[in-house]
Amino acid sequence: MAEVQAPTTSEDNAMQGVVTAAPTLAQPAPVLAAATVEGVGPVVAEGATPDEYSCETLYIQNLNEKIKPDVMKASLRGLFKTYGEVLDVVAHKNLRMRGQAFVSFENPDVAKKAMKEVQRFPLYSKPMQISFARSRSDAVVQKKDPNNFDDHKTKRQEHKSPSDAIHKPLKAKFRAKRLAAEIDGGAALPTAKRPAVQMPDEYLPPNKILFLQNLPESVTKDQLNALFSQYPNLYEVRLIPTKKDIAFVEFLDEGSAGVAKDALHNYKLDGENKIKITFARK
Repeated sequence: MAEVQAPTTSEDNAMQGVVTAAPTLAQPAPVLAAATVEGVGPVVAEGATPDEYSCETLYIQNLNEKIKPDVMKASLRGLFKTYGEVLDVVAHKNLRMRGQAFVSFENPDVAKKAMKEVQRFPLYSKPMQISFARSRSDAVVQKKDPNNFDDHKTKRQEHKSPSDAIHKPLKAKFRAKRLAAEIDGGAALPTAKRPAVQMPDEYLPPNKILFLQNLPESVTKDQLNALFSQYPNLYEVRLIPTKKDIAFVEFLDEGSAGVAKDALHNYKLDGENKIKITFARK
């Protein structure tokens, strides 16, 4: 039996029942130099700063706008926590900040490594575009420089005010249209129901059943039994006769399944191809 390798970060994004091919994207709209967001200082578009610049906070664009902010924040935290402590994740549902988020780490070296390795990762079928924020977030300043937090927040608010003024006429226009419709007695059109977006395998909740993908077609049940029996409470291995590159492995409890998953994810069963292991969908 080959020695079990420690799990590594993988960009293998095949999903159980989800198409994850990265779509061809148009170039993102440039970010205004004065743009700010609550809890984070000014942001800067990718490539707008010198290569040597780094910051504890990452600015992420091209996120799937169909995902609710709370779900997106939880997914980003789960994705980035493998690189170090995530101090804060900021994502808003307002029109101006839709499809964008900020992830703050404790030091810029961790942020730089995370940006390099996660750049273009297709989260919810859209490749993320990641750059450094122009300044520290509130969470970073509170953690590393609490004595200057009030000054930091004051400067951010001062920087934010002119930017907000740009968007106020647009908000006023929407309010005027809505008011006119109410006066005319026009009923608001029903909001189209957004299609359900399936959670990627990597973020599925714990399950005592594991889903294996990218298996060698020559793999046998005995091989998988021998591999997973190294971990306690193995119950059953199930192969799929019509699709030989996938299988299910069941344990007696979720904890035991999680231990095996973390240890064997990306394990090279045949010495070449890494097997992908996730929790099965419930």
